[in-house]
Amino acid sequence: MDNLSPVDVYGSRGRGPTTPGSTPARRFDARRVYTALIGIPIVYAIIRYLPSWGLTLLVIIGGAIALLELTRMGFGDRRNPALTGLALGLTALLIVRLHWAFSIEAILLSGLAGALLAMLWSSNVITSRFHDTAVALFGPLYIGLTLSTLVSTRALPSGEWLIVFIALVTWASDIGAYYAGTLWGRHPLAPSISPKKSIEGLAGGLALAMAVALLTQLWLVPQLTMLHALALGLLMTGTGLVGDLCESAIKRAVGVKDSGGILPGHGGMLDRLDSLLFTAPTFYYYVTLVCGFSPLP
Repeated sequence: MDNLSPVDVYGSRGRGPTTPGSTPARRFDARRVYTALIGIPIVYAIIRYLPSWGLTLLVIIGGAIALLELTRMGFGDRRNPALTGLALGLTALLIVRLHWAFSIEAILLSGLAGALLAMLWSSNVITSRFHDTAVALFGPLYIGLTLSTLVSTRALPSGEWLIVFIALVTWASDIGAYYAGTLWGRHPLAPSISPKKSIEGLAGGLALAMAVALLTQLWLVPQLTMLHALALGLLMTGTGLVGDLCESAIKRAVGVKDSGGILPGHGGMLDRLDSLLFTAPTFYYYVTLVCGFSPLP
């Protein structure tokens, strides 16, 4: 994930940046497998067998944990419960807005007003007030607004299978990139942000994502054509990489290697969701704008 992390999704494991001709260390963190074996069946059961509110609650919980990790990194040693609570509330409202028919404009304007009041009442120095307010407003947009597209996707026809498509393709891209980069990573992809990410890792992620997209289309989402499935595999791999690089840049800026430690072998919740924050909106807007999917009446 981040270039400071011992394991990089698009690169190799090692102590320094990947350089042409270097030999990647072929070591894997078994905790990643154990966490996946426990987590994936639970997530699948919630998506497949519970009503749409089940997924919404899961997204709220995951988004809240990721937001707390982000604000902890952003605030540093400063404690700001008012702005943290405001950011959590805005994130939850953005995720549930489809159920309660809240408008994005009303949520964001209310959040802006609340953030300005919290900034005025804060006892921190003025530069810290502006910084913390920006973090509190950025978090709900970065996490809440993007994750809300999962709830919107669930409301589409056969929405539970569309969510499965998003999850499988996103995971396939991450897994393919991790193992290809670990085994064969030689050429850095974005050295200024994350030196361990490699072109070979990106190629491995793209190959596995497109293969899984085709298989998922064939078995679970026949309403998508093979061409659309391939296009989504390509687009979601690209936007997932952007999401991964964005989080890497954030962690690099604050000097941490993981956003947290809640998921053994994966770091924090934000480390696990960084790609999904970008692949979920990509999928939703593709199937609604290009494929013409619309919510159930």
